[in-house]
Amino acid sequence: MVYSCGMVDTNFRRYVDQLLRGVVEPLMLFIIGELPSHGYRITKEIERRSSGYFQLTASTVYSALRRLEEDGLVHSTWEAMASNPRRRYYSLTEQGRAILTLKLNEWERFSVAAERVMTSS
Repeated sequence: MVYSCGMVDTNFRRYVDQLLRGVVEPLMLFIIGELPSHGYRITKEIERRSSGYFQLTASTVYSALRRLEEDGLVHSTWEAMASNPRRRYYSLTEQGRAILTLKLNEWERFSVAAERVMTSS
């Protein structure tokens, strides 16, 4: 099938969006698991560690944090800062740690299997 330039852009953008949807929450859980953080710090840390590849919008981050909290994977507390307004800090719950371990193990299996498919003849 031959695509016009606009169709390729649209299809590629959809592909990238699908990839991102599957990885945002595990990335966030991983960062929160290392150090309880507020949303902005989580966003910036993911961006830094990915060398700018992941540039998450505030709505993506805060929607995901809300889902993670509703699912019992993170817990939030408001903390006052001396020079800044109060910030909501997120930390992993025990359930969140267990789910993160499962997701990391599955990611490893997934990555290895995908690599085998793409390098096998």
